[in-house]
Amino acid sequence: MTHPTVRQIEQEEAKGKGLPEFGVGDTVDVRVRIVEGDNERIQVFRGTVIARKGKGLRETFTVRRIVQGEGVERVFPLHSPKVAGVEVRRRGKVRRAKLYYLRDRVGKATKVKERRD
Repeated sequence: MTHPTVRQIEQEEAKGKGLPEFGVGDTVDVRVRIVEGDNERIQVFRGTVIARKGKGLRETFTVRRIVQGEGVERVFPLHSPKVAGVEVRRRGKVRRAKLYYLRDRVGKATKVKERRD
């Protein structure tokens, strides 16, 4: 009996075509499955993607938004069953791979220019 390679298992488990192309700087709506007792609902987390890390099944992305004047960041595993979907709201025009500098900014300075293709 031959054992499947890690790469084959990852391809079977990956969401593949269910996710749109998005990158750092984009404003996205992440639909997250929340389980409360017996009920399951979907909650939307809207924010700017400030980082993407990893490859394959281990890929994650970090989304930042401001709630009541306080910065909130969440790291989502891209292929997690908890992530019901990702919708791109607007494309961001950025020149670097990680936007950690946005953590130090307040108000309008946190805006990322829109990319018009």
